Amino acid sequence: MRKYEAVVILRPESEGLAEAKEFLKTLFNGDGCKTVKEEEVGDRELAYEIKKNKRGYYLRYELEAEPQSIPGFDKALKLRNDVLKYLFVRSEE
Repeated sequence: MRKYEAVVILRPESEGLAEAKEFLKTLFNGDGCKTVKEEEVGDRELAYEIKKNKRGYYLRYELEAEPQSIPGFDKALKLRNDVLKYLFVRSEE
């Protein structure tokens, strides 16, 4: 298993935020993946407007995952309307 860092920016509306966080928790603790650390950075102003949003709710994860599971995460996050942006980076630790 390799180590990854993931940052996910969600729409800041409070009614769908809990559901989105629960979805991410189950996604990142599924087959071939384990969440090592989860950090809620919180509501921040975006550098530029994304999908007509000027603010976003940031979540940061440290993961241990199999490399072949990353495309599955990519596909699952693209289908979600509450996810504004996300990034996976392989960690060298």
